[in-house]
Amino acid sequence: MRDQLRQLNKEQLIDIIAELRDVIQKQEARIQALEDQIAKNSRNSGKPPSSDGLKKKRRSLREKGKRKPGGQKGHKGKTLEMVSDPDHVVCHALVSCPHCQTDVSDVSVERIEKRQVFDVPEVRIEVTEHQGEVKRCPCCQQAIKTAFPSGVESAVQYGKRLQAQAVYLTLYQLLPLKRTCELFGDFYGHAPSEAVIVGGLEAVHERIQPTLDAIYTQLINADVLHNDETGMRVEGKLHWLHVSATDTLTYYAVHRKRGQEAMRDIGILPQFNGVNVHDGWASYFQFNNGSHALCNAHHLRELRFVEEQYQQAWASEMAQLLRDAKQEVADGADDQTTLPPERIVYYHQQYEQLLQQGFKANPPPETPPPQKRGRIKQPPPKNLLDRLQNYQQETLAFISDFRIPFDNNLAERDVRMMKVKQKISGTFRTQRGATLFCAIRSYISTVRKQGQQVIHALYHALLGQPFVPA
Repeated sequence: MRDQLRQLNKEQLIDIIAELRDVIQKQEARIQALEDQIAKNSRNSGKPPSSDGLKKKRRSLREKGKRKPGGQKGHKGKTLEMVSDPDHVVCHALVSCPHCQTDVSDVSVERIEKRQVFDVPEVRIEVTEHQGEVKRCPCCQQAIKTAFPSGVESAVQYGKRLQAQAVYLTLYQLLPLKRTCELFGDFYGHAPSEAVIVGGLEAVHERIQPTLDAIYTQLINADVLHNDETGMRVEGKLHWLHVSATDTLTYYAVHRKRGQEAMRDIGILPQFNGVNVHDGWASYFQFNNGSHALCNAHHLRELRFVEEQYQQAWASEMAQLLRDAKQEVADGADDQTTLPPERIVYYHQQYEQLLQQGFKANPPPETPPPQKRGRIKQPPPKNLLDRLQNYQQETLAFISDFRIPFDNNLAERDVRMMKVKQKISGTFRTQRGATLFCAIRSYISTVRKQGQQVIHALYHALLGQPFVPA
C-alpha cells in the first residue's frame, strides 16, 4: 500500500485525502446519530417511559429540595373515622375478671369502649319481577294488558345499575370484556355475556350525545386549549388518537391521519380562536385563528439531551432560565396576571443571549452538503436552537399571560390512560369499538374533572339524564 502511494503524484494524493475526509465525516455523523439514538430516553426526549427498560435510571426534571416528603402545606388529610350511627352494633359482655376469674356479671358498667370495622356486605344479584295484568275488554272484547315501566322491555334482562357498572369497569377501569364478566361472576354469582356489556356501551354512547356536543362547543370557545395526539392501532392498522382538553373538559377522537387533515375533520381547531398549547407538531401551526404556546417540558427534556450528549453549557443555562421563569410566575400567580414588563424584557434578553451562545457552539459546516430535495439534515442541538429562535414568543408565552401554562402536561395526562388501554388490549378490533371508547372516555374524563362520580354519571346517562357541563 505504501509503495503504491509513493508512486502517486501530489494531485492524486490530495484527491485521496479529500475522499477519505469525506468518508470520515460521513462516518462521524453516522456514529453521532447512532449514539444519540442510544442515549435518548424518557427524561431527555419524547420517548415514553416504557421504552427505558429496567436498567435505565429515571430522574425527574423537577429540581430537588423544593418540597418536603409527605403531604404538602394546605393538603387536606383524609383518614378513617368512626361514625355516629353504625349499621350494626355487636355487644360483647364482660362475664369474668381476666386476672382473678371473679364473676363480674352483675357489676355496673363504667364506660363502653368502641371499635368499628368497615367492610363490604356480601352482595348478590337482585331479581325484580314485573307482573302486568292481562284482561279482555267487556265492551270491544279486545285483549288488553298493563303497560310496563320504561326500561322494562324484555321478558328477561339486566338492569341499568349493572350496565353502568359494566361500562365503568370496561371503559374507566379498563378491564377487558372477558375479565369484566368474570368479575361479575365472582362478586355476584352471575356473569353476563360480553354482548350485554357491549350493549351497555352502545346505550351509554347513544344517551351522552348532548354532553359530547356541549364539550365540543365549550372547547371551541375556551381561552386556552391543550392539544396532543398519539398512535393507536385499529383493525390492525395505525390510527391516531387526538385529544383537545382544558382543566374541566376532555374530547377524544380517533382518525386514520395524524396531521391537519385529521384536525380539520375533527373540527375543533379550525374554529378555535384562543391560545393553542401543544408540543410543536408542525400541523398545529396551520391553524392561526388564535395564538400558540409551546410545551416547555419537551424543551427541558431536549435541553438535557444536548447537555448530556454534546456537553454544551448553553443548554443547561437555558433550562435553568426556563425553570426560574416558571418559579417567578408561580410566586406571583396569586395577585398578578402577568410578570412586570421589565421582567418580561429581562427573560427575553437572557433567552436571546443564550441562543447566540448556542449558535456559536453549533456553527454551520465549512463545506455545505450537496443540494438535495427537502430539509438539510442538522444535528439535534441546531434543530432545537432553530425552533427556540423561531418560536421565542410561543416558548415564553406563559410569562406574559398567567392563563397560559408552562407545559402541555394536561393533554399528556389525558393521553396517558389511552396508552394504558393499549398496553392491556393491544389494539381495537373494530372502528366502532374505537369510536365508542373515545366518546365514552370523553364523557368520563369530563365528569371526573368536574368533580362528579363516574358510576353515578353513567347510571344517570342510561336513565336518559346524562351529566352536561355548565
